[in-house]
Amino acid sequence: MTKNKYLIALLLILLVIAISSCAQKPAEVTPSKETPEAPAAPAETTFVNIATGGTGGTYYPLGGAMAKIFNENIPGVNANAQSTGASVENIGLVSAGETEVAFVQNDVTYYAWTGTESFADKDPITNIRGMAMLYPEVVQIIANADAGITSVEDLAGKKVAVGAPGSGTEVNARQILAAYGMTYEDLAKADYLSFSEAANNLKDKHVDAAFVTAAVPTSAVTEVTQTSDIVVIPVDSAKIAALAKEFPFYTEVVIPGGSYRGNDADVVTPAVMAMLVVPEELDEELVYQMTKNLFEQRQIIIDTHDRGNDIKLETALDGMPIELHPGAKRYYDEMGIQ
Repeated sequence: MTKNKYLIALLLILLVIAISSCAQKPAEVTPSKETPEAPAAPAETTFVNIATGGTGGTYYPLGGAMAKIFNENIPGVNANAQSTGASVENIGLVSAGETEVAFVQNDVTYYAWTGTESFADKDPITNIRGMAMLYPEVVQIIANADAGITSVEDLAGKKVAVGAPGSGTEVNARQILAAYGMTYEDLAKADYLSFSEAANNLKDKHVDAAFVTAAVPTSAVTEVTQTSDIVVIPVDSAKIAALAKEFPFYTEVVIPGGSYRGNDADVVTPAVMAMLVVPEELDEELVYQMTKNLFEQRQIIIDTHDRGNDIKLETALDGMPIELHPGAKRYYDEMGIQ
């Protein structure tokens, strides 16, 4: 090999080395900053109206406690309790889709479902569904102590508040009087008054007695005892048995002595049950969540009213007079409640 050939070979080797050393390194990839996730769109607000009863009854404070539970535990829900004329009016509100939840006596619910009693002149209301049974609704007959009333028969010739128009209380008053062979015509006057109105009229002596179907103690009655003396009138056990035979929702209960000032003896009287009713078409998941939180957050109700202690999962279906809403049924099935 000549000198020139060696030189050319050496130059080629050096050229290859130079090219190799000058080759570009792979470009470093700069990590891209993560694009922050867009905040979740706020859940659409679901308004839940809870139809209760008069402000002096038990439904109203319990409805307020339930609204608090729903607002604090079900995302997107805006719930509020509304004062109404109670059971019969509430059935109409649910049927018309004007409220999402309603307190109703179970006897009134049955009458609406079957088109009987106070619903006898209407078609049966079957677009309602049950959500939960709550607590005994005690039929209390309260009289002014100086009115000379010690029995149901003594109501004859007296001015009596028989409940708000269309209320479950009014149905109870009429049926109890009928068990004694009496009608409103036997009274000096039948006043269709709410709990609060009846309490005010008792205090002012504008009525001699009042029917109040509610949990014991009832705030409207307790308020009366602050300024007036009252007596709680018993109903004979035989009459209660006759009522229960005709109307299977009645049961005999005892109003414990001491429930109201000046009334230390136990008093026998009939009772029905309070329940929650919802529209048939109400969203299943919403009803499921309301039912679940009603029982799992029950302490809020207990803190509001003593009757919260009577609202128990194990008795949630006792005396249910109509079909359950699928949302409520799903929760009870999960909990093994039949």
